[in-house]
Amino acid sequence: MKFNDELTLLLKARYPVIFINTIEEDRVEYVIRKHIKTNLNRSIYSWDFVDGYTNNPNNEGFAKRNPLQALELVERLTAETPAIFLLKDFNRFLTDISISRKLKNVGRLLKLQPKTIIIIGSEFNIPNELQDLVTVIQFQLPVKVEISQELTRLIESLNINVDSDLFESLTQACQGLSLERIRRVLSKIIATYKTIDQRSIGILLNEKKQIISQTEILEYWSADEKITNIGGVKNLKKWLKKRKSSFGIQASNYGLPTPRGLLLVGIQGTGKSLTAKAIATEWQLPLLKLDVGKLFGGIVGESESRLRQMIEVSETLAPCILWIDEIDKAFSINESNGDSGTSNRVLATFISWLSEKTKPVFVVATANNVERLPLEIIRKGRFDEIFFLDLPQKQEREQIFKIHIQEFRPNNWELFDYTKLAQLSESFSGAEIKQSIIEGMYHAFYEEREFTTDDICLALNELIPLAQLESNQTKKLQSWASSGRIRLASDTSIYL
Repeated sequence: MKFNDELTLLLKARYPVIFINTIEEDRVEYVIRKHIKTNLNRSIYSWDFVDGYTNNPNNEGFAKRNPLQALELVERLTAETPAIFLLKDFNRFLTDISISRKLKNVGRLLKLQPKTIIIIGSEFNIPNELQDLVTVIQFQLPVKVEISQELTRLIESLNINVDSDLFESLTQACQGLSLERIRRVLSKIIATYKTIDQRSIGILLNEKKQIISQTEILEYWSADEKITNIGGVKNLKKWLKKRKSSFGIQASNYGLPTPRGLLLVGIQGTGKSLTAKAIATEWQLPLLKLDVGKLFGGIVGESESRLRQMIEVSETLAPCILWIDEIDKAFSINESNGDSGTSNRVLATFISWLSEKTKPVFVVATANNVERLPLEIIRKGRFDEIFFLDLPQKQEREQIFKIHIQEFRPNNWELFDYTKLAQLSESFSGAEIKQSIIEGMYHAFYEEREFTTDDICLALNELIPLAQLESNQTKKLQSWASSGRIRLASDTSIYL
């Protein structure tokens, strides 16, 4: 139900006290005043602790620095006077016994009169004894339409030309910010660049970083990896490319639902974490990494509270990428016992959110051992797709060597024998291939010369890949993937 419709319903039903949980005090007051003026014939009295009642000449400054007196005005008005009392930050005073008692007494009158108290605050801290009296409704951050209208107004006032693609990118980047914050950021952009262009997206994403820094559970990652930096995984790249524009206004108008998430399963070092970073860069979305270790707290109920906080922050910053690294260690079926059911409760809340979330939060989860994952996570509907990242084949290894050597030696990367390197690196993961190049560079640097193909070959002969150290587990995982129960990230034609 929309905010205006829900508010109207509660006012007509004579709910005595309504608490609106929001950080946008000015915007919610504007929306209420506009809605009441259009749809309901009620006077509005606005109060805050410093200035008392304002916007009404008969009561200007009344109840200044006196929250108890602020409630007395409700009793002073005649019973026939329809009115709404906006009490800002009044929730901070509800723990005072005199305020709590007075609100209960006034509440009995409000049920019989066309009057309603609306408390506006950013912290939900209603005492237990008042929870039956107070009804809580959420005032969401501005949606795409509101952001688009505000951006149009600001851009026109600045007399700046912005093409449709950039405008859509700006609208998308502004989601999760209040209108006031959007105005401040655009002022910062104009002060920095004297115009609004593609560089503005970076400043908007940095503003979201400020919000994330307020929580210890999520970490903002400034991803600069590109899809082209990932060797192989042709099927996965194709899947991601098709969904690149699915968070935009055009996709929404088309009726296309936003993608839900991706589970990447595979052997260590095959590029699962790299893929999560590359998705954020390619789609130009903020990347949030969930610190699973901080998710589980020692106090009863703390883990569930932290999970809810994680969900709230990520949905506030939507559209975004939520990266959960090694999810098999967080929700392992072998370690869920012996913790008073905390893991099971957290898991139940998490998978329920995965299935039912409506905000555009794209979850990228990685796992090394799929056998440790509960079946509830793997089941269809939690993620859009589950991909298996296997050890790279010969053709893919050539590509990975080229990517990394070109990064280290952009001027002479063509001089290396990539066919020979690919042949010697069988069973090596992408991470191990990169390490072999670094080892070869160390060897040549020690001898004070430029490194060559032979130096990398020497390093390949000395390194023992993880797939050989844990060959049974690797083969077991590959056998499970080849059974057809999971989609392969690499093009199967290269295996032939």
